[in-house]
Amino acid sequence: MHQPDTQARHSIYYNYKVYPAAPRPASPDQAKVVVVGAGPIGLFLALDLARHGVPSVLLESEQQVSLGSRAIVFTRRSMEILQQVGGDKDITAQGLPWRFGNSFYGGHRVFRMEAPYSEDDRFFPMINLQQQYMEESLVDLVAAQPLIDMRWGHKVMVVQPQDAGTRLTVDTPDGDYVLESDWVVACDGARSTVRQLQGLQMEGDAYEGRFVIADIRVDLPLPTERLAFFDPVWNPGNTVLMHREPHGIWRVDYQLPPGESPEEALKPASLKARIDAQLELVGAKGATWEMDWSSVYSARAMTLPDYVNGRVIYCGDAAHMLPIFGVRGANTGWQDAQNLAWKLAAVVKGQGQAHLLASYSEERVAAAREIVEEAGKSTRFMTPPTHGFRLLRDAALSLAIDHAFVRPLLHWRTSRPHEYGDSRLNSPEDDNGLFEAGPAAGAVMQNVRLGNDRYLMDMPVSSFCLLYFVKGVGVPESLEKLAQQWCSNGIPLKLVTVGVGGTIDDPEGRVWAKYGVRQAGAAYLIRPDQHVCARWRSVTAHRLDAAMRRAMALV
Repeated sequence: MHQPDTQARHSIYYNYKVYPAAPRPASPDQAKVVVVGAGPIGLFLALDLARHGVPSVLLESEQQVSLGSRAIVFTRRSMEILQQVGGDKDITAQGLPWRFGNSFYGGHRVFRMEAPYSEDDRFFPMINLQQQYMEESLVDLVAAQPLIDMRWGHKVMVVQPQDAGTRLTVDTPDGDYVLESDWVVACDGARSTVRQLQGLQMEGDAYEGRFVIADIRVDLPLPTERLAFFDPVWNPGNTVLMHREPHGIWRVDYQLPPGESPEEALKPASLKARIDAQLELVGAKGATWEMDWSSVYSARAMTLPDYVNGRVIYCGDAAHMLPIFGVRGANTGWQDAQNLAWKLAAVVKGQGQAHLLASYSEERVAAAREIVEEAGKSTRFMTPPTHGFRLLRDAALSLAIDHAFVRPLLHWRTSRPHEYGDSRLNSPEDDNGLFEAGPAAGAVMQNVRLGNDRYLMDMPVSSFCLLYFVKGVGVPESLEKLAQQWCSNGIPLKLVTVGVGGTIDDPEGRVWAKYGVRQAGAAYLIRPDQHVCARWRSVTAHRLDAAMRRAMALV
């Protein structure tokens, strides 16, 4: 029988809760959707499925949230995604926002990255918070959601494909049971048990460079900014990263010399010597510090070639493993989950065909491969794999001391939302190419400040949404009738007017300007995951209906 650790994990700043193991259900059990893994991605996916009206069983082999801070940097796009399920509030209340990153070489700051930020942004470009707090917040939201059956201490042991679903054998402290599900979503991380049980292999590169990741409590008079040190005197040829975390914690990541084992690197004497040296480098020689958690990781840039394997779907780190450089892990996984949730919900409710799920794989595999390419560049810069790469890296750093034109080469290519410009769900007959501004087909809708603590993307998008731009006149009757038809077929289409006195009151025309709209009757069709799938300078019921059919993969 599976026996999870019921001793609360140790931390100097976080109080771990041990959640009771869910009772073993009567065997066999059944579910429409089973989500495996209650990490950041699995928790969000279950919440987003519930937002679309789909119940799920959420299985987690442990009885506690994750050990250590792990993912600590969450992007603006992630906060916009989490906002849809109410997961943004605790993070913004506890987290540390920031927007600058610094690269140092030879005692000089050779590059300062400034992430874009404007009055139209509700969230800062980045916010730092330890993963445990974020997971705890999502766990509380899950506990309050009646459509989610959360089962702590339940470990998947066997995955058996069936004609119209999947048969899981699940082990618990009370013994095992059979759980049959129409769909299984593997959100069980980089070491995915489900992926291993299915014998699936990822494609890509595993880099040799290893990093120690250490969380220490120390008082440092430094701002909340990313700090990157190349070739520091105490770690020649290697890289060191630092981030401030809440609760007096600092994250220190440092690259290990070739050949040093994780066991050697994590010895207390080794950790102390290196952290002391780094603190001296930032002007805190002799500072008193306390270790909370440490680990060793290696950079990988890999993805499954297909995220849908029969009735088993892969999401987050179970689908891809990405280097941490550029904060890509959880931030990419949430984009996966948001893309998947509405499509899987449509299929479960009989509103969409199976090839709607194929678009999930197509869009997110393309996103992962784009990230793998970009992250590969960042990784080769951070951890040069050959002598030649190191010479080029060091030459760029050296030149950057005195030559401004070189410094953009040091940009760390932070995570950004993927644009589904080539998606099969985009309308090929819209006016996308005629707009001079605004989010293009496939891009995420753009936020606009509407007033005091009011933003365009505060609008919950759990259905398709037509942003229809008006001047005094409302939505044509033909569009209203079409929306009603789609709603009667179980696929909500929400009509939102934008303009003076509209659903979105825009007296200054700020939304109009940002979306490149010049005349009334223009419109944007927004998918449930906040991506644009069509836009028109003038929309008709016929054009909208064709775009909806395309977006639902019905043609």
